[in-house]
Amino acid sequence: MASDDIALLADALSKAHVGDEELSYKGRGLKLDSEESVEELVRDIVQFRGLRALRLEGNTVGVEAAKAIAKALESKEELQRCHWSDMFTGRLRSEIPMALRSLGGALMSAGARLTELDLSDNAFGPDGVKGVEQLLKSATCHSLRELRLNNCGMGIGGGKVLAEALMESHRRSAALGAPLRLRVFIAGRNRLENEGASALAHAFQLLGSLEEVHMPQNGINHAGVVALASACRHNPALRVLNFNDNTFTKGGTLAMAQALRHLRNIQVINFGDCLVRSEGAIALAAVLREALPVLKELNLSFCEITQTAALAVAQAVMDKPHLKRLDLNGNCLGEEGCEALRDLMELQEGGELLASLSDDEGDDDDDDDDDDDEEEEEEDDEGESEEEVEDEECSSGENDDEEEEGEGVEEHGAAEFTSFLSCPSAETLLQLSHSRTELQTQVDVTEPIKAADVFLKISSVYSEEPETKRAVLETIDAVMKKLLSGSTLQSYCFISTLLVTMGLLKGEGKVKKTSPLPAHLLCLHHAAQQDYIAQDVASLLQLFLSK
Repeated sequence: MASDDIALLADALSKAHVGDEELSYKGRGLKLDSEESVEELVRDIVQFRGLRALRLEGNTVGVEAAKAIAKALESKEELQRCHWSDMFTGRLRSEIPMALRSLGGALMSAGARLTELDLSDNAFGPDGVKGVEQLLKSATCHSLRELRLNNCGMGIGGGKVLAEALMESHRRSAALGAPLRLRVFIAGRNRLENEGASALAHAFQLLGSLEEVHMPQNGINHAGVVALASACRHNPALRVLNFNDNTFTKGGTLAMAQALRHLRNIQVINFGDCLVRSEGAIALAAVLREALPVLKELNLSFCEITQTAALAVAQAVMDKPHLKRLDLNGNCLGEEGCEALRDLMELQEGGELLASLSDDEGDDDDDDDDDDDEEEEEEDDEGESEEEVEDEECSSGENDDEEEEGEGVEEHGAAEFTSFLSCPSAETLLQLSHSRTELQTQVDVTEPIKAADVFLKISSVYSEEPETKRAVLETIDAVMKKLLSGSTLQSYCFISTLLVTMGLLKGEGKVKKTSPLPAHLLCLHHAAQQDYIAQDVASLLQLFLSK
């Protein structure tokens, strides 16, 4: 074969992959400004029978060139995949929406049914989203399975437009009997922030079909994370969650932990650089214990997690048969903590699963709280919920007219309990006699701060005097049995709150701390040995007590 023929064949193969029914101009660095500049591309599109995928990445397309390409696409009803990332380098922001409208209009005119649309790395901003708004709403995208909009600078406004377009597409397609079932959504580095993320969360909840969600580096904090967590619960097929480099803090992490309990298909979790912190890590460890059976990868790197919380996470993933990687790099373990973590993983024959710890930030001994505005807002929310619970309890009491005599006894006992809690002493505890075990009625697992306070007040009167010792431990057993009878996550939340209150774990918000007394530690040690406490929760307590 002549060299010229070989060159022509090589050129043809570089542009068209017949086996994949794909035409590719990927990475050719072409500056396509006019109709003349795209003559070759247009000819290839027109002549390509059964075109299903078109790659234009790595070129730059102007308005006139886009119109010419669009005209060629009007006859390509079999087109399914548009790989159009990095396609507008050097173009004015005002040009991009016009080019996108031309291309999208052609796809609609052709009656194409897209399964994949990739517009990543096109810095088109909110106006660019408007450029594909009609396309996303149209029948052409009712069949869409993958939508990639990474690094497009959409901002809050673009996020809202995108969310509404997806919801409208779902409504229209559902009316036709085949609702939009988007599986993969990628929108990292878009400055969506809370408002944009919350708008998209509404869309995700409506869709209910997502399998992968990638939204790293979007400036999302607690409020947006909570909204996304709620939406995730409505997408049971989720396999991949990537929210790297956003800001969870305690409230966001707890919301995500609650959501993960319902997602049995999750394989990859990337919460790296999300400020999960130790309390959040312990909550996630609880979920890892009781859920996520097919987990393969967990990334909690650079999250300000301390040694004991990291060990709790490592222990929790040891029974995951599909686990391939655990990343706890860049946290606050210190040399001793890193060594303890490596030893634990090696002991469980999982040493090869642990990512490097080369960027560990060192042991964090600073127990000062990070009282930022967002955390104060979380506290306000907690306060409101506590008041609502109290109101519900009061109203339920008013509506119950049965066993008035029994109620009188309970009210009398409650008054005695309240008296003890307001001024705890061995004498007042002993005066409660056998009814002291009813102190459990004064605790609620949904209010861990109050529950921790009750535990500390009871245990504070502990002594080795036999009658007092027996009374304290009996009361502790009754209270702890109730607090630890719920889900693993509830148990872990209570235990972590108790440890924060005792100053044994760094926490968030303005939690009033109590310097742990020997009596507190002895009662905690006693509780850790009882059969009402799950083995994993007991192990967590022992980790802290050993320090």
